[in-house]
Amino acid sequence: MAISVRLDVEIEKRLDHLAAQTGRTKAYHIREMIERSIEDMEDVYLASKVIDDIRAGRETTASLEVVECRLGLDN
Repeated sequence: MAISVRLDVEIEKRLDHLAAQTGRTKAYHIREMIERSIEDMEDVYLASKVIDDIRAGRETTASLEVVECRLGLDN
């Protein structure tokens, strides 16, 4: 799949420099950046959604003590 992305001039210069210094393509480095950061971004956005749901009353929370009790770990 091909994706087109507009980059700030400074970021593109840094990417050009990185590619030249490593002998790898810009596409390689962009792919690496995406693969290394997508899980973190998913976590951030999904956590943000849960917080919104809690604030809106669509989701509830439980204390650690309650969770431990429910799981039989309250020994």
